[in-house]
Amino acid sequence: MPPPAILFRNARLLDGREDGALDDHDVLLEDGLIREVTAERLSAEGTMVVDLAGKTLMPGLIDCHVHVVAGSANLAANAELPNTLVALRAAKIMHGMLMRGFTTVRDLGGADIGLKMAIDEGTIPGPRLVICGKALSQTGGHTDYRGRFHHRDVAYYAGRAGALGRIVDGVEAVRRAAREEIKGGAEFIKLMANGGVSSPTDPIAFLGFSRAEIAAAVEEARNAQTYVAAHLYTDDAIRRAVECGVTSVEHANLIRPDTARLLKESGVFAVPTNITFEMLARFGAELGLPPESVAKIEDVREAGLAALATLADAGVMMAYGSDLLGDMHQYQSDEFTLRARYLPTIEVIRSATVNAAKAIGHDGKLGVIAPGAHADLVVVDGDPLADIALLTGQGRHMPAIVKGGVFVKNRLGASLP
Repeated sequence: MPPPAILFRNARLLDGREDGALDDHDVLLEDGLIREVTAERLSAEGTMVVDLAGKTLMPGLIDCHVHVVAGSANLAANAELPNTLVALRAAKIMHGMLMRGFTTVRDLGGADIGLKMAIDEGTIPGPRLVICGKALSQTGGHTDYRGRFHHRDVAYYAGRAGALGRIVDGVEAVRRAAREEIKGGAEFIKLMANGGVSSPTDPIAFLGFSRAEIAAAVEEARNAQTYVAAHLYTDDAIRRAVECGVTSVEHANLIRPDTARLLKESGVFAVPTNITFEMLARFGAELGLPPESVAKIEDVREAGLAALATLADAGVMMAYGSDLLGDMHQYQSDEFTLRARYLPTIEVIRSATVNAAKAIGHDGKLGVIAPGAHADLVVVDGDPLADIALLTGQGRHMPAIVKGGVFVKNRLGASLP
């Protein structure tokens, strides 16, 4: 049965397509879609009417880099947890994301088709979930959590719900793994193409995979009409990956201006995730991050903030990302205020709305308030352009959240004509 029609009146619209907000608009929601957006007064016959005078109506927010199965900051320990526990923790994590106004998230390693189906069929409440399945890593790379003295066969991790990735070596193994993930419902492919903080044996500067292996993953993704996202920090790793055809650069903390311009020229987008380094520096050790990982945080934390200006100066499209783990998921929205110290507020808002929708391949369907788009919306008390902190605080400044034309949170008054 379709949800009832909803008419928002007197709304201030803010979705990033303009440099400012549009005042005093009516927005009609029907059958899970936005049917009409106009500065004229629409007929209210047969609809629920909600007066938004003094409030801002935004598209549902989009986080383009999450790990919903990461219930612990110690990812090696997370991979050992019972699959059922991982799934139940993931449901709680995703519900928290939805209540912060994130109606869509892109998972960069770990979430599978079962979690996506559970959300789509209404078994659990959560954001729309875009998945890559398991991320792909080489032996000793990011998501190989075995450490120096642990020689368990990596095949063990393929069936662990709490493992963010799988280990593959060689061109043919990469091809097979990419095909298997796509067969299993992956909507894009994720590669660990650089060293990382949370894994034990790969310094940040390590290059992950050979050029031939990266190119093989790119070819398999393109054959399936999709793309490759890659975990990348150093300038050398970023340039190499983009030259091999990677489309989505995750993190990009150590990028230099020439390589940023290459991203722009190649039509590549970036997903900075600075809040995770802030929170890992503050809480990582006490939340179980191993000492060898804690030691690597400062290699990328300050540089990641400087990279925001480097990417912006080159005109690279940036999407919103948080990349948080364990109890740090609660800081998901703090990426807004962190980025706003270095970028114009409207650009930060675009990163979680119109730009994010383009990044995940849902341009015009998500991230905008326009006819034909999904009726995923958040109502904000006040003006986020004047105070972007209104998008933080666990949704406390969001009296209403709508997903698919249905209120998942509603503290607004409404009337029937």
